[in-house]
Amino acid sequence: MEGKIIKGIAGFYYVHVKTFGLYECKAKGIFRNQKIKPLVGDDVIIDVIDETGKIGNITDIRERKNELIRPAVVNVDQAVVIFAAAEPSPNLNLLDRILILMIKQQVSTVICFNKKDIVTEKEIGFLREIYLKCGRQVIFTSTFTEDGIGALRELVKDKTTVLAGPSGVGKSSIINKLHPDANMETGVISEKIKRGRHTTRHSELFYIQDNTFIMDTPGFSSLYIHDIEKEELKEFYAEFQEYEDSCRFHGCVHLNEPGCSVKQALSDGKISKIRYGNYRDIYEELKNRKKY
Repeated sequence: MEGKIIKGIAGFYYVHVKTFGLYECKAKGIFRNQKIKPLVGDDVIIDVIDETGKIGNITDIRERKNELIRPAVVNVDQAVVIFAAAEPSPNLNLLDRILILMIKQQVSTVICFNKKDIVTEKEIGFLREIYLKCGRQVIFTSTFTEDGIGALRELVKDKTTVLAGPSGVGKSSIINKLHPDANMETGVISEKIKRGRHTTRHSELFYIQDNTFIMDTPGFSSLYIHDIEKEELKEFYAEFQEYEDSCRFHGCVHLNEPGCSVKQALSDGKISKIRYGNYRDIYEELKNRKKY
């Protein structure tokens, strides 16, 4: 029987099998011997041990098309990075770090600012302007008025989408709008493992409809960028690219060099000062990191 892991906790894996429901499974020892750990999003083969109790064993893991490091999930088509437009105020430095991480992992990304009902049109315009040239689609939603939820529903259709971002931005509310049975499904798993369901501690996948899954992940308030060199960082800022060929020096990193076209574009208001400030801060962090 073939299914998809939608949650893994304490050595148990909860596998969604189309038309048959949810099975609680253990992984065969062979995976441990091969140092392979089943992950949320894995397509797997299971042997059913007890149909009444929905118990089984995972016997095979299909080849993965990709694997994210953080969050630790596989077979993802896209990410929707969710921040609140207010309450809490969006940490745009953290948002840029998540975007860099997703670009590094070659995951198509949409930026979603939730709670648009509690901010003004001017504030919405301000956020939109910052990310206008970042190379990623930006949408605004409200789970209170449901504004933008229809557009988000279309964006996730026929894809496996990971929702990422800090706590308190309304990820769970968005999931409940996209998939009203999400709380019920989480409750089934929580009952089996006797754990509360109000705080996301582990990545969890929700089945919406055929070929459509959304994945909730634990919120995080900070993210350290690694695995890239400081000279590479500029490649993750799409708005720099149209000016880079005009810089006086080849290999310009757009900080203190004379004749820098990116710095000129910044002065001319063509590049967001906030995005550039985040770039500068992350560059300094990479420059000063200790290498062991």
